[in-house]
This record gives sequence, structure tokens and C-alpha cells, in this order.
Amino acid sequence: MARSLSALLLLLVAAVAASAQYQDDSVGTAFFLDKDLYPGSKMTLHFTLAAAGAALPRALADAIPFASARIQEILSRLPVPAGSPAAAAVRSTLAACEAAPVPGVEALRCVTSPDSMADLAASILGTRNIRAAATKLTSTEGATTRQEYTMVSVRPLPVAGGDMVACHRMPYPYAVFACHATTAAVYAVSLAGADGTTAKGEALAACHADAFPGISQSAYEKLGVEPGSVPVCHFLPQDSMLWMRN
Repeated sequence: MARSLSALLLLLVAAVAASAQYQDDSVGTAFFLDKDLYPGSKMTLHFTLAAAGAALPRALADAIPFASARIQEILSRLPVPAGSPAAAAVRSTLAACEAAPVPGVEALRCVTSPDSMADLAASILGTRNIRAAATKLTSTEGATTRQEYTMVSVRPLPVAGGDMVACHRMPYPYAVFACHATTAAVYAVSLAGADGTTAKGEALAACHADAFPGISQSAYEKLGVEPGSVPVCHFLPQDSMLWMRN
């Protein structure tokens, strides 16, 4: 099973960029090194809220077309105005989900319901004895704003078998996730916001040894390391999930 993140990261960033939530300061583009994961470490981060579209039951989701060839029917049924930013996001997500697989790289597989996501993760991992983990932060103001966070505690999460399935929320009128197999060291990090609004919770950090060349040259320059030389880490947004074996 191919694990490289190279093409996967590029596809996901291109698709998510069509969403109004995507910003250069979001956790999906804030990269760091594993040496930065320690209590007392400080980072400026933006944990965006999950997309507003509801998760649909599998039967309802399966009854809605999900293919670029039927884009006009999709826009009409949802409904989404043709030519709108939302329509552009739909087209971008469909294109990412339908992109031809790159040799040696695990293809993206998109799911349109929570039940389908769990089934896909079980199929990839070879067992139904699995669990899901996600970044979960609460705030006294209802949103986690861009600010400086201090790491209060850092603990590694065991990953049975070494591999997992990552599912990332895509810009779409209802909940659609792009999933892929990956390997990473995963950490649960308790954070405290500088403005005092973050009440409790943990953010998941994933450190990938195979991030190159999915991460840009400029990101490596900011990190001060050569591409592919060391694992590169990022926090997971609140609308992504990691599936692991129990």
C-alpha cells in the first residue's frame, strides 16, 4: 500500500483552497518540526471551525449524484447557483476526488457519509476494530481564533500496525471527506490560547517522514531544513479525522 503524501497534499490543498475557510494561517498550512512539540512551546495557529454542511445518512447521500459529469444536476438538486463560489468549490472537490492516481501514491477516496467513511477506513486497515481521533477544542467565545497557543502537554498516541487512514473535510454543501492511507507519528497536544478563550481540549499533531514533495520549497525554507531530510508536522483541523486500529 503506497503511503507517500506528495500528490495527496497537493490535491487536498488545491481543493480546500476553493473554500472560504481556507487561509494561509490555518493549521493545514502551518508546518513545524517534531522538535517543536514540547510543553511550553508556543505557536501562532488558526483552528478553523468545521464546515457548516450537515452530514447526511448514507441512503440520502448515495441518492445524490457525485460526479463531474453530472455537475448541472448536482448544482440544481442541492441547490447551488451556477457561477457562485460554492459552485466552484463543488467543481474543485469533484475534480480532486476523481483525479487519476499517481504511480506509487495512495489514491484519494472520497466518501459522502459517516457510515461510508467508517467502512472505508475498516477496509483499508483490514479490520472493523478501529477508532477515530480528531482535534477537539472548545472556546468560551465559540470559535478558536488566530492567536498564539502554548502547548500545555504533549503525549504520543499509539498507532497499531504503524498505518492509519486520514480523512479530510472537503468544501461541499454537505459533509464530504477525502480519505487516504498514511503513516505518521501522532501526538495529542493540550493547548492554551493567549487570549484565554480556549477552555479545554486537545489538538492532534501528525509528523510525516514522507511529506516531500507535497510541501512547498518555501515551507522547507521557513523550517530551515532540506526537503525530505526530516519529518514535517502539522496540526489537524477540527474537521479532519484519523482512523486507527484498536
